[in-house]
Amino acid sequence: MKDETASGNVKKVSRSELIELLNQDLAREYQAIIAYIVYSQVLKGAEFMNIAGELEKHAAQELSHALIVAKQIDYLGGMPTVEPKTVRTSDKATRMLQFDLDNETETIRNYRKRVRQCEEMGEYAMGEQIREILIDEQDHQIALATALGKSVPAPHSAK
Repeated sequence: MKDETASGNVKKVSRSELIELLNQDLAREYQAIIAYIVYSQVLKGAEFMNIAGELEKHAAQELSHALIVAKQIDYLGGMPTVEPKTVRTSDKATRMLQFDLDNETETIRNYRKRVRQCEEMGEYAMGEQIREILIDEQDHQIALATALGKSVPAPHSAK
């Protein structure tokens, strides 16, 4: 399902469409939990010690996000998904961190749309819940970009 118009504006969604989109977000949260747990344990080398500890904290935050999103899906009358998006792995630490950075960038892009969609539907409290999640996701994005020695990706860059 496309949740953006051709001009880049967020299209108004129905309650059932919002449930579907939130379930996609929830699947990304599950993916992030799994990735952060695995990556935090397998990153090797002195240069990755700090980020490995940070990834452990990210895993706990992503679990909190998953609970919030699942609660919103239930509030809307939907059933939260139980399937994570695929978790990519690598034997190279920088590739794993790049996978995480790409995933965080996609998550941020989607949550920004979700806030606007919630507000369009008059679900202001839900929009605020997602804004709180966005704060953590942007912190994760900054930490990953910093660990990779990169600039934080532009918010609206195409993928």
